Amino acid sequence: MRLLLAEDEEAMAEAIIAYLEYHHYEVDWANNGTDALEMARAASHDVFILDIMMPGTDGLTVLRTLRREGNTTPVLLLTAKSEIRDKVAGFESGSDDYLTKPFALEELRVRIDALTRRGQNYQGEHTALGDLTLDKSSCALRVGTKSCPLSNREYHLIELFMRNPHVYFSADTLLDRVWGMDAEVEYGTVWVHISGLRKKMESLGAHVEIRSKRGVGYALEETA
Repeated sequence: MRLLLAEDEEAMAEAIIAYLEYHHYEVDWANNGTDALEMARAASHDVFILDIMMPGTDGLTVLRTLRREGNTTPVLLLTAKSEIRDKVAGFESGSDDYLTKPFALEELRVRIDALTRRGQNYQGEHTALGDLTLDKSSCALRVGTKSCPLSNREYHLIELFMRNPHVYFSADTLLDRVWGMDAEVEYGTVWVHISGLRKKMESLGAHVEIRSKRGVGYALEETA
């Protein structure tokens, strides 16, 4: 799962990023609203986490701009303000949730998961397709009682496929969604990771496989 965090307080941002990455989220960070807006436009994210009070372009302005442009990505607002009128302003601007500082990082994670569940086939700590299950808590693939651990990149790659079954992703899209658009990674890296996932699914006896179409990309499909 890929998140965009817009937070100008560096210490808080570092704490949030460390916690979320420990729980297998990928986090892009912007320390001001202008950069956050550019990053939101440049790449696809599952949730935007926007601090309202930021230098330059504030979080509400970023939110309104994104909604005006047709971006429907779920948004969680962070702020030190707890007055009702501020919450109302956030929701009227198009936010989906609101968290007042200070907050527990665990609550932030739970709220993020709740946002991603809306409109998606996502079930708590597990995502499944056919007989294949992705266990978020242990960062592993399972089929029945058999399991196989995943590397961080493998986890994010198979999660993207499992949340979008039968959808073909090009190598460019996978590099952007899993490694990040600024990462200096060659196309062969995508193939290496997909090859590794295929071997692990085969070892589990999964009736699910990553298929490829020349010139199109890769998709996760159930087999007969």
